[in-house]
Amino acid sequence: MEEKTLRWSLITAVAPLTWGTTYYVTKHALPADAPLWGAVLRALPAGLVLLLVVRRLPRGSWWWRSLVLGTLSMGAFFALIYVAAQLLPSSVASTVMATSPVVMMLVAWALLAQKPRVLALAGAGLGVVGVAAMLLTGGGEIRPLGVAASVAAMLMSSVGFVLATRWADGVDVVSSTAWQLVAGGLVLVPFAVAVEGAPPALDGRAILGFAYVSLVATAVAYLAWFSGLRRLPAGTVGLVGLLNPVAGVLVGVLVAGEHLGPLQVIGIVVVLAGVVLGQPAVDRLVGHRRSRAAEAVTLAAVPASGGVPEPAVEGGPHGVRRDPVGVQ
Repeated sequence: MEEKTLRWSLITAVAPLTWGTTYYVTKHALPADAPLWGAVLRALPAGLVLLLVVRRLPRGSWWWRSLVLGTLSMGAFFALIYVAAQLLPSSVASTVMATSPVVMMLVAWALLAQKPRVLALAGAGLGVVGVAAMLLTGGGEIRPLGVAASVAAMLMSSVGFVLATRWADGVDVVSSTAWQLVAGGLVLVPFAVAVEGAPPALDGRAILGFAYVSLVATAVAYLAWFSGLRRLPAGTVGLVGLLNPVAGVLVGVLVAGEHLGPLQVIGIVVVLAGVVLGQPAVDRLVGHRRSRAAEAVTLAAVPASGGVPEPAVEGGPHGVRRDPVGVQ
């Protein structure tokens, strides 16, 4: 069981690790003045490619479910993240998003009856502290509208991810992911046209960047993410998502030559500790050790002879009490 859980946790980790690389690709390869069209070009091609793979359209309730999930987890999420990025320092927005594991645990408790585990909550707390240590520098203006957009993005995506788990019955993960990505991309199109006009012209560098962001950091990433949601508790998946800012920081250091300070190193270690602490295998290990300790205490209370002391016996001759030692 532990091996299977670890395997799916590693598969799920593909999503936040690739999401973390999109910061660098977006900054150095994609047009900076068309973020809404960028979100469309990220979600829609990924969904269409997966749709070509499965060759299956939604049926029945999955038409409106795809629209709801695609809007919550992709369309509205991408738009709100754009607003937050414009109004907040990226460090503040990332720290707000780091609270999503706790929110996912609470939503999963309400919708899926997955009661939050103590160690998972502790791991989420460590994750928030670690992300704050990595990213918060105290610089930049914090605008209330930006905070509201970031919180709304976090809440909507958390609800969308949990609903995707609740509605997963009878539909394979590739099909449901394709439908959500197509719906999320189409939802964004009218907003992109209204705000940014025509789609931006793309050079070769931008085309390669969008190919990576759409096919790898979206299609493959969301497949891994939703696969994890079907096999792991929602809170565990949310904790794995904390690897996103860690990957972003490490890519900045390894590729962009950015400096990694002592506080960032501490933050990365704390985040990783939180992710590990919240894994179900750790919870089972702690529970097993507690059971062993309780058994040891019980065995220690038994006399060395291995027997149980014979209880005192009432009702000897003339009402005299007798016990294993003698007559009193």
